[in-house]
Amino acid sequence: MTIDLHQLALHAIDAAAEELALPDRVRAALHQPERSLAVQVPYQADDGATRVVPGFRVAHSTARGPAKGGTRFHPEVTAEEVNGLATLMSVKTAVVDLPLGGGKGGITVDPKQLSEAELESLTRSYTRAIAGSIGPEVDVPAPDVNTGQRHMDWIADEYARITGRHQPGVVTGKSIAAGGSLGRDTATATGCRTVVHAGARRLGLPADARVVIQGFGNAGAHLARMLAEDGLRVVGVSDSRGGVHDPAGLDIAAVAAAKAEHGSVTASDAEVVDPGQLLALECDILVPAALEGAIDVAEAEKVRATLIAEAANGPVTSEADAILAERGVTVVPDVLASAGGVIVSCFEWQQNQREERWSARHVAERLEERMCRSLDDLWAVATSRGLDLRSAAMVLGVGRIAAAIEARHADLAAGELAS
Repeated sequence: MTIDLHQLALHAIDAAAEELALPDRVRAALHQPERSLAVQVPYQADDGATRVVPGFRVAHSTARGPAKGGTRFHPEVTAEEVNGLATLMSVKTAVVDLPLGGGKGGITVDPKQLSEAELESLTRSYTRAIAGSIGPEVDVPAPDVNTGQRHMDWIADEYARITGRHQPGVVTGKSIAAGGSLGRDTATATGCRTVVHAGARRLGLPADARVVIQGFGNAGAHLARMLAEDGLRVVGVSDSRGGVHDPAGLDIAAVAAAKAEHGSVTASDAEVVDPGQLLALECDILVPAALEGAIDVAEAEKVRATLIAEAANGPVTSEADAILAERGVTVVPDVLASAGGVIVSCFEWQQNQREERWSARHVAERLEERMCRSLDDLWAVATSRGLDLRSAAMVLGVGRIAAAIEARHADLAAGELAS
């Protein structure tokens, strides 16, 4: 990766620790993962050969509960990246006040070059390598880049073989048949939808506010459909090939059909625009739901939205953040706006632990309540401390983790944490 995500995460934690005046012992605990595992992952190739690739699993903090975080398969996965992502997951789970900590995992491999049989061999081998470090009460993996339900089902099954016990709560993001949760496939979009509505109300935006969504993958497509059904005007969407625009509001069903049939939203009947133009479209709400770093300094100068909700991970660079703040654009950071997935993952874990099955309606109601409460908490911290929402999110999350560290190590505490 060109960005040292771990160092960026530590820098953000240091800024929050300074704001909170945390003691050195707590800062030191936040800087180091509790557990970091590097393993070799052998797998059976279709040609009969055994190949070996590097794998990682990191638990940054379990002060608030078992570590929680995805497992990605990507050729550029590194130990530093996994460490950084695990650190940020600790903050994310704390911001939305889940009884979980932060973790992350990955394998340095290009899954697009592997067959189904090779992927299964790789996933089960990885599970055997990290089995001693994961578990429903210890560290709970989930899907991430290039992984999904089938990988999680394989992990759960292999873990059961190793331990001799059926423990579906060892992993989340499973298929429904294997103990997954209803609502998980649309959780990120559903959570972001709640943030968009709540943020729009706070800023006094109209009921038919104009929305632009960059990215028409799982989260972006579901979100576009939901917001259009809610009466907002989705005036622009894009994918990797280009974008489409209609100031009166796009026919999202038609755009989705064109994407499914031809592979791009640009195949629809709407006006085609260059991906670079999309972020400059006249709108009230902008939702970057595609790539990390999509809004840089140059793009930040063009943005015409009042509210940005980050459905993608890290779509706004730190330099662009400063420009957007100067221009009065409110940014709800990814640590909250994209938290629907981890919240419903927590619900899945809780259902598995309690041997319960929740209805889709119950999951949706609990998700909306959690997102609204978390945004209220975040806005309160930002207002009371005079911070932007991203800085406030770090203060809120780090403060909650620090409080848990102090509570669990009361014998080391010299006094109460600064609030």
